[in-house]
Amino acid sequence: MVDTRVIKFFRKHHVLTIATTVENEPWCANCFYVYLEEENALVFTTDTDTRHGKEFIKNPLVGGSVVFETMVIGKLRGIQFLGIVSEPVGEMLSKARWAYLKKFPPAALMDTHLWVVKLTLIKMTDNRLGFGKKLIWSK
Repeated sequence: MVDTRVIKFFRKHHVLTIATTVENEPWCANCFYVYLEEENALVFTTDTDTRHGKEFIKNPLVGGSVVFETMVIGKLRGIQFLGIVSEPVGEMLSKARWAYLKKFPPAALMDTHLWVVKLTLIKMTDNRLGFGKKLIWSK
């Protein structure tokens, strides 16, 4: 079970950095996301013709992060994650689209291409719990 502090952190924030690797060459991109607690997954949108969109198809294993930006070391928090990215279909597509548009209504006016990262590892650092305190979940 994912720690409730991790769930709250994912819900409170809305931008992730996602990293791909193809032919030993890494790439990062930033995307708006919504967290699906029941699936322990992140939903985001990007076109299939972006570099990262093309790379998801070649290698669906991704890494990423969500951070709380602060200069106060004692308040530092952030998540690093690993997961498997895919294009949602069927019921998952309906659920992902509903959740994404609920959080980002203007996206309804755009031609959005949704992706889902099913999380396999989550490491949250939360210095409010003690310097360098880590909460770790893995599938």
